[in-house]
Amino acid sequence: MVRRDAPTFLNCVILPTLLLRLSAVMLRRGLLAWLSRVGVLLVVVCCCLSLLYVITCSPHADEPMAGQPLPRAGGMAMPGGPSRPGGVGGAPIGPAGREGFQALLQEREEQHRQHIASLKKQIAQLKEALQERSEQLKGMQDSVEKTAGKGTVGDVADDHSHSDLQEFLRSQLSRAEVHSGVRLPSEYAVVPFESFTLQRVYQLEMGLTRHPEEKPVRKDRRDELGEVVESALHALNVPNQGGDQAKASKVYTPSDFIEGIARAEKDKGTLYELTFHGEQKQEFRRLLLFRPFGPLMKVKSELVETANMPINIVLPLSQRADKFKQFMHNFREVCVKQDGELNFRNFTLIQLNEEFSRGRGLDVGARAWKGGNVLLFFCDVDIFFTADFLDTCRLNAQPGKKVFYPVLFSQYNPAVIYGSHDHIPPVEQQLIIKKDTGFWRDFGFGMTCQYRSDFINIGGFDVDIKGWGGEDVHLYRKYLHSNLLVVRAPSRSLFHLWHEKRCADGLPLDQYKMCMQSKAMNEASHGQLGMLLFRHEIEAHLRKQKQRSRAKKP
Repeated sequence: MVRRDAPTFLNCVILPTLLLRLSAVMLRRGLLAWLSRVGVLLVVVCCCLSLLYVITCSPHADEPMAGQPLPRAGGMAMPGGPSRPGGVGGAPIGPAGREGFQALLQEREEQHRQHIASLKKQIAQLKEALQERSEQLKGMQDSVEKTAGKGTVGDVADDHSHSDLQEFLRSQLSRAEVHSGVRLPSEYAVVPFESFTLQRVYQLEMGLTRHPEEKPVRKDRRDELGEVVESALHALNVPNQGGDQAKASKVYTPSDFIEGIARAEKDKGTLYELTFHGEQKQEFRRLLLFRPFGPLMKVKSELVETANMPINIVLPLSQRADKFKQFMHNFREVCVKQDGELNFRNFTLIQLNEEFSRGRGLDVGARAWKGGNVLLFFCDVDIFFTADFLDTCRLNAQPGKKVFYPVLFSQYNPAVIYGSHDHIPPVEQQLIIKKDTGFWRDFGFGMTCQYRSDFINIGGFDVDIKGWGGEDVHLYRKYLHSNLLVVRAPSRSLFHLWHEKRCADGLPLDQYKMCMQSKAMNEASHGQLGMLLFRHEIEAHLRKQKQRSRAKKP
């Protein structure tokens, strides 16, 4: 007989057993899951390594068999494993498949052979070029050893150039009138010397603005003479220089320099003779220096087209209707009929109701032009020019680079030149450049050719200057203080016609003085003024000559 509490005992026994079985099943399942994860991870790692190997070792895309496994004898390389005869891992390969792979293999081998042949050909060419260059270098080195000893090819070329230059400079010295004189055709063929000291230059070719004795105003002239004196002092104080075999006991200084003379032969060089005080009271040291001129060098060659290069002539005018009529006659003949066939457009009249100022009139005329950048010619009513001058104006002015300040030929009083008003020829026949007909007006800066942009950028004229003179010098100095090149040269086709000059009493003292100096220079040459000054003596001499000739007659 079974008691009622027996199931309870059985349940207690069966429950631990079930728990043990459940724990074992769960342990087996966890282990299997872990092993499966590890296996999957290992498979992934193997796949990645296989993929990396395939990417690294597979043929490039530009090769003929890219993307295909390389065939082997008796089998085929399969993606999944090693190849074995008979095609393990795939279907067996038939005779047709083997022939196809053999053809691919032969094609690949042929490509390799062609590539190897190309490389061999390039190597042979490089060897040949290297041998040729070696022979050239050897020949050049032999030439160097024969001509200049040790050194590079560049050194030899420099030595040749230097020796040629030295030979040319020595020939300049031998050609110049240094050690002996040369035969000259007349007294006018002599090239005179200029004498100079540390502070002064004594010159013969003065012009109208230079003095017979003056300080060297130009910097290049000061530097030139200073360099000559320094070179002479160096030659005196340094042994074996300038022919001195032993060092002098006296140290020469600039205070020992007495004077020097210099003469430049334009095609040969400049000769300097310098005199210094010697060691004794009556001793002098003389040095002869020569600065040879080098050979000509081509700097620039260009083609300048002036056909479409108009000139805007700006003319200030106050009264003087007769001179304006003469100017317009010249303007019509030159600008309209000759030069104006291509360039003449029109003319504009601008009236100003104010006190006359040349600078003010030119400034207004230059700024009134609104047709872009144009070449300006600042002119006066008593100026005569030819078509050649207009071309010279175009050629010597360049926007942003250079301005042209011509030196015009100023005419003397025709009544003095030709004796009386009855013998004065037409203006066109008076344009003769001679000593007795006029002079180069090297103190005048009123006639100029410059582009409007340069004129505006430099600041234009000083419009506060009233009346005559001063404004042109002010503008000229502005350009001298700028980076623009100022072309200053005589112009054989630009003339200042003589007119009687009146200097107003209301001018300031400096302007009045300039006006009177200009008036004196414009009248006649020195010889003609002397004839006018001594005309009474000349007339008295002529009367005496007539009386003597009459007395000799029977």
